[in-house]
Amino acid sequence: METETSTFVAEEAKLPAQPQAPTARVQSSGTFVDYVESLLVTVLIALFGTTFIVQAFKIPSQSMEPTLLVGDHLLVNKFIFGGRGAWYEKMLPYRAVRHGDILVFKYPFDDHPHYVKRVIGLPGDRIRIVDQRVFVNGSRLVEPYVVHEAGAGDPFGDNFPPLDSYSVAIGLRPEWAAQIMDYVHRGDLVVPENHYFVMGDNRDHSWDSRYWGFVDGDAVMGRPMVIYWSVQATSDDYANRGLSGTLHGILETVLHLPTRTRWHRMLREVH
Repeated sequence: METETSTFVAEEAKLPAQPQAPTARVQSSGTFVDYVESLLVTVLIALFGTTFIVQAFKIPSQSMEPTLLVGDHLLVNKFIFGGRGAWYEKMLPYRAVRHGDILVFKYPFDDHPHYVKRVIGLPGDRIRIVDQRVFVNGSRLVEPYVVHEAGAGDPFGDNFPPLDSYSVAIGLRPEWAAQIMDYVHRGDLVVPENHYFVMGDNRDHSWDSRYWGFVDGDAVMGRPMVIYWSVQATSDDYANRGLSGTLHGILETVLHLPTRTRWHRMLREVH
């Protein structure tokens, strides 16, 4: 075997040197193409993953405290809730939205920012709130996750829905104030088809379905799975969404990473 190898090398050495250049160019071109292909595949996989499977979000407000804190960074499962009824969806790990699910969804107004709230009412459910107690289809809802602030009375938030169009409180989205009574029947708010009624766990500090209406099923992004990182922050830290504010926030986080990280919340499952 060694003799054959030596012969090959000797014979190759007798060949003119000029033809070697094309070979070198082909090898170099092949390496570049491989690099580009690998990069494109990586980008496509990342785009597919963030589009269809999982996506990262952060919590900028107190509305879901104590379940989710300002500064919690979440991984959201976008591949959990049912699609559009296609035959192949029966073979996929989809399920329907349930009472108590935490949803990430697109807010129905303005620039459609992402919100996170808990599902209280499913399509067809009848919702009523009496003295801060939530009733779904006539039965009181057990909510161990809810907190109320003493003395933070909100007549509209504590008793819902309004009795008539004259008692619709100031503070509702104008669009919701104009149509809310269309969904009130015998003192209950009836959730329409393919829509959900959602509320925050921090019940007295949550801008939710009571004030702006239902969540369209098509606006649901997914369900938070885990807190992959948590940093001590306030809502003011996320108020400036411009470039300068974002860069300042990143710099502050990096400089104080060890002391501001909530290590005990890392990799905590979201319920």
